[in-house]
Amino acid sequence: MTQPRSYKYYDLIMAAFVCVLLCSNLIGAAKAATLNLPLLGQVTFGADLMFFPLSYIFGDILTEVYGYGRDRRVVWAGFGALLFAAFMAYVVVNLPPAQNEFMNVYQKHVEGVFGNTWRIVAGSMIAFCCGSFANSFVMAKMKLLTQGRHLWARTIGSTIVGQFVDTSFFFVIAFWGIWPQEQLIAVTITQYLFKTAWEAAMTPITYKVVGFLKRVENEDFYDRETNFNPFSLKV
Repeated sequence: MTQPRSYKYYDLIMAAFVCVLLCSNLIGAAKAATLNLPLLGQVTFGADLMFFPLSYIFGDILTEVYGYGRDRRVVWAGFGALLFAAFMAYVVVNLPPAQNEFMNVYQKHVEGVFGNTWRIVAGSMIAFCCGSFANSFVMAKMKLLTQGRHLWARTIGSTIVGQFVDTSFFFVIAFWGIWPQEQLIAVTITQYLFKTAWEAAMTPITYKVVGFLKRVENEDFYDRETNFNPFSLKV
């Protein structure tokens, strides 16, 4: 019987991925920020813009080095973490607060920050799963088509597809009817363009990390016989 491969950094990347996913969705996703940028003028965007794309970079690295199957397990780990966060937020918000002056004020803050968490997490889970699997699928298939060449084309191409799916689903599910429609459309478009550009700019770092992991792990997986069913947990 063939023993499963053991990797030095796979578990650490999974933990970092889940951390980025939770923080970007629960801390930054609900806030719309506005900056005046040179040439672009006033730009409105979600406050998670600088952090959430890291999850897609992790997805590209995992698929490129370890394969679609192992990235799929990480996606489901992230899904489970988001589900637990939604459950915990619901319980914390709805527990009766202690009757004192501080808690009377603090309870309102908790409700304001986490009261919409069920929609944010629902949007996050659906958008994240669909976008991440689309990203990983495109990445794996392009690796076969290019025979492992042109990593930059695979990372950017998969990001264009995955981020389009993710961004569109998330903002419609999480904020439709909450934000003004014009603002919702503007933020969705801005998020998509900036996230894609941000990940493209990170390509040199992605190259270095992928090269390092391939050398250290002695792995460069090709998904030639992979079952791409997103609901399977088999590697």
